[in-house]
Amino acid sequence: MSPLLKAACCGCLILSSAASAQTSPERKLPLWEIGVGAAAISTPSYPGSDERESRLLVFPNIVYRGEILRADRSGVNARVFRSDRAELDIGFAGALPSDSDDVDERAGMPDLGPLVEFGPRLKLRLLELGNNRRLRAEFPLRAVIEARGGLHHRGATFEPRLAYEMAGERGLWTLETNLSVVLGDRRINRHFYEVAPQYATALRPAYLADSGLMATRLGLFGSRRIDEDLRVFGYLRFESYKGAANRDSPLHVKDSGVSGGIGVMWTFKRSIRRASGAETVDPAIQ
Repeated sequence: MSPLLKAACCGCLILSSAASAQTSPERKLPLWEIGVGAAAISTPSYPGSDERESRLLVFPNIVYRGEILRADRSGVNARVFRSDRAELDIGFAGALPSDSDDVDERAGMPDLGPLVEFGPRLKLRLLELGNNRRLRAEFPLRAVIEARGGLHHRGATFEPRLAYEMAGERGLWTLETNLSVVLGDRRINRHFYEVAPQYATALRPAYLADSGLMATRLGLFGSRRIDEDLRVFGYLRFESYKGAANRDSPLHVKDSGVSGGIGVMWTFKRSIRRASGAETVDPAIQ
């Protein structure tokens, strides 16, 4: 579900975190930055859907690089532990809503509201390859909350991820590719794939969803700085649903899906104060 955030801002933060500049180890970054961004994105309505959600989003771009509280290219999180090779934080992710009236397979069923995910994430720096290239692993475990007519617990996901990233001198450009698998408990899989008896039809039989694999993802994220304040970015993500735990659901109609987006971010204010010490030593694990 997540480049694995809250309603309109959720999708924006996914993009802004993927697009924020990396920097060379020698360059200390401002403690905070404020700006604005815009992006056009297109994603499947939900994993395995044949329909798509396409949106134009305008969002605030706020970066804060505190010792504990952080809002940066990794998202919004609270750092619990950090060493030279590992970091543990509590972070957020999410997904945009989907109107069931726009999805043939879900006609007459409840809408899928915006999802907010939060929980611990372990990040490991695996290899430093020189020339601003590195390999890292992430292990986010997230509780999922749906914001529709109140807040409702919708289960949990686990998405182990392997990422390879590169950066140009002084963060002129960035490029990241990653591979992950998304595992969901029974409650989140029910949210997407279960058909309760009252929603069953001749073409949509009742179905009881189970826990297990939701998707395998391959993503590509890149950004390019135009000047000190302006940056363009884009992402492309391929998802395979082959082998998913709920492929037999009548709501699971495709074995693959593609998401993508392009956008621009403008920073108009930065703090004079710089992030302290190790805050900028390793941009891959910030």
